[in-house]
Amino acid sequence: MAPAPVIRLHPDDSVLIARASLPPGLEVANGVTTVDRIPAGHKVAIKPIAEGEPIRRYGQIIGFATAPIAPGQHVHTQNCGMGDFAKDYAYGVDVKPVPNFDLPATFDGIRRPDGRVATRNYIGILTSVNCSAHVASLVADVFKKNPFTGDNPLADFPNVDGVVALTHKTGCGMTQDEPLALLRRTLGGYARHANFSAVIVLGLGCEVNQIGGLMQEQKLAGRLRAMDIQEVGGTRKTVEAGVAFVREALADANKVKREKVAASELTVALQCGGSDGYSGVSANPALGAASDLLVRHGGTVILSETPETYGAEHLLTRRAVSREVGEKLVGLMRWWEEYTQREGAEMNANPSPGNKAGGLTTILEKSLGAMAKAGSTNLVDVLHYAEPVTKRGFVFMDTPGYDPVAATGQVAGGANLVCFTTGRGSVFGCKPAPSIKLATNTPMYKRMEDDMDVNCGTILDGEESVQECGQRIFDLMLKTASGQPTKSESFDFGGAEFAPWVLGATM
Repeated sequence: MAPAPVIRLHPDDSVLIARASLPPGLEVANGVTTVDRIPAGHKVAIKPIAEGEPIRRYGQIIGFATAPIAPGQHVHTQNCGMGDFAKDYAYGVDVKPVPNFDLPATFDGIRRPDGRVATRNYIGILTSVNCSAHVASLVADVFKKNPFTGDNPLADFPNVDGVVALTHKTGCGMTQDEPLALLRRTLGGYARHANFSAVIVLGLGCEVNQIGGLMQEQKLAGRLRAMDIQEVGGTRKTVEAGVAFVREALADANKVKREKVAASELTVALQCGGSDGYSGVSANPALGAASDLLVRHGGTVILSETPETYGAEHLLTRRAVSREVGEKLVGLMRWWEEYTQREGAEMNANPSPGNKAGGLTTILEKSLGAMAKAGSTNLVDVLHYAEPVTKRGFVFMDTPGYDPVAATGQVAGGANLVCFTTGRGSVFGCKPAPSIKLATNTPMYKRMEDDMDVNCGTILDGEESVQECGQRIFDLMLKTASGQPTKSESFDFGGAEFAPWVLGATM
């Protein structure tokens, strides 16, 4: 039997979601026929909605009618907008014990000397400033694999996944307070990351972000090799010294062996990008089901993108293990309100044009779908950008909604795997952590199958449940953590996407 042409997400909803493009005159509910053509993934009203009345999806408010809406009409930016409404934060009322599995799942990980577990084995080249970015890339290029020709300078080092230069656009011309501290915290998180067996940091020599200050502030002495281009004697000499260091480090890096470790050693960054109207129906809830499985196995998931949680935070505070944790999340929302106002922006500037084309109308609607990635377990901690994740379970990290910046912060915090849902078709990687791409719908998955690891459109097609798809995702997490390459890794994604959050003035 073919699935219904529309999707009802909650009994209290005033809209349904089009499973495919719907023509005018199609009956979608008892006595309700479409008045307009409803694009795939978009919303159709199933009851009269007066101007100013809340519009509900997921049983929650996603906006307010800016004009009267009749049953069967297309509900989108032309008749739905933002508005204020009271939120009951109800701190901790939904906290419940998380049952753990007696026999936790395992994967083949790399146990580091300090006890931490890696999912990949890279040698990293970090930069203190943009002025050393090209030199860092020259060093990494000597060891670069070619995903199209198969040429591999690391063929004699099969246990090394690669040499990657992570460059950025800042490090100087910046204020020496919060912006500098945030950059150093990000670089420090990468320098300590378990997926790096060795790290070199290259600087110019005269920048604001002095390597000495970075190493002292982040306690990196003995963890990495540092070089300043001006002190070493210019580009050629620095590249030669950098290449020599990498060659020296390769032999030790190649000695690693994978061993069975518990799934509790996984810390997974949850990301979504290029979202559509199906994101909150298929891929995000399925990833949420996988997140619940991982937490029950003792692992950790990191939800981020604070502007894309805005309007739904009251559902997370109910799951906060303490009032303090819940209030930290609410405090982040207030900071973002002040920040966007100061910058002459507004929170509803997100969704993006692509999101809106895919059926998402307001940030409230997008947030409700985005938070589904984190499943249903307790919120155990709230962190600032790039802070180390120290608690197991579901944690929240403050980041912008822009995917590369958000994922960079999560990996700096210790994520050793990334799961990224997309409806429009984002291509992405985040070295040194492998990235799994989850498609929300079958047509996009088939169109971009070289980039997508999992088709969650099977949920929309009626072929499997959210829980069944979540189990597939969880199984792939374990295989990926054990070394199975992802689609993005086959194209060598993940170096250019390194993007620390830039705060403050550039001077």
